[in-house]
Amino acid sequence: MSAAVAVAACGAAGIDDGDSGGREARYKRAIEDPHPQPSDVIEAAGAPTGVVRADDGSLLLSYDLRNVEDDEGPAAFAWRIVGPDGRTVAEHAEHGNAEATRTTFKGVAGGFVRVPSGEGADGAYLLDVRGKRHKVVITDTPMRTRPGDILLSEPEPTLVYRTATRTVAPPAGVADDAILVAVDERGTVWSLAQFLTDEPNRVVRQRDGRTLGSRAVPYSDSGGILVAGGATAALSLTQSEDVRGLLVTTDDGEHWQTVRDGGIPWKTLKGGPVSLGLELLTDGRLLVGEEGGRYWLADDRTNRAFHELRTPAPFTSFAVDGTTLYGIADSTTATYGLVKGEGLWISHDGGREWRQYKQRR
Repeated sequence: MSAAVAVAACGAAGIDDGDSGGREARYKRAIEDPHPQPSDVIEAAGAPTGVVRADDGSLLLSYDLRNVEDDEGPAAFAWRIVGPDGRTVAEHAEHGNAEATRTTFKGVAGGFVRVPSGEGADGAYLLDVRGKRHKVVITDTPMRTRPGDILLSEPEPTLVYRTATRTVAPPAGVADDAILVAVDERGTVWSLAQFLTDEPNRVVRQRDGRTLGSRAVPYSDSGGILVAGGATAALSLTQSEDVRGLLVTTDDGEHWQTVRDGGIPWKTLKGGPVSLGLELLTDGRLLVGEEGGRYWLADDRTNRAFHELRTPAPFTSFAVDGTTLYGIADSTTATYGLVKGEGLWISHDGGREWRQYKQRR
């Protein structure tokens, strides 16, 4: 993974935005251009809104420009694919409007799948690692998940992507009362079922359409975030406007533990459930964070104790691929200027050292 990007040393000063008036002019030109150039959108954006990785080490970086003065009006979107050698392979930009749903992708074997927006699977397609667009098969017929299937979206609609057949479909066997869904690399579907009765919510795990087991959730209004991978699954526990902890299994659902402390000050998390982030590394460790705030990584795969990460800038979003950590420092609203440390930061050693992404020409 270290060859996938060219980076600068951790501790670099905040990005110099130069002439703010010049930036404003360039920003406005980019969002008003009916056929914007990718480089113009990327330069004006300053930081990507998302980063995903394909199986060969290629990265797809997404960029958004929104109308600064209003939540309506023109906008622009761009993506750039960076090869394993850190050089640009392909890029694309398009004009849009500020009210449109942001375009997002998931990294898969052979490329990147666009996540459909709206209530159906329309809009899904595959970009290979060279940037060539391919059609995918979209079906309403539920399919039993297999190893390697990727969860594209949930809960409305809940869709999975199968690389071997380039098919997007709903997973079979998921109950109508499921409000959260996760799919691990073995094709096991984990879901949070919320009932209309006084019965507590339950985490349910299924494979090949069969229910393997379930576990009652301690709080009746728990929603939050559900993640699963390997033998580990975790659900953030929420009640009203507070995050109360985690419900965790590290042995494929045989035993569960409730983490109400572990070194994380749950009661003082600033944004509550809506700003919470929960990610799972492939070594079984959990990463917990809050948008624009602090982040905690588990000391080991038991996920009983966490330590706070030192980050080079406040991250507005966070992503994990394998054991590589990606943090994005950006403004939380559309702005012509840049925040201190703006951009993509990468750590390969559990957050001990961070390096800032720099585009290799």
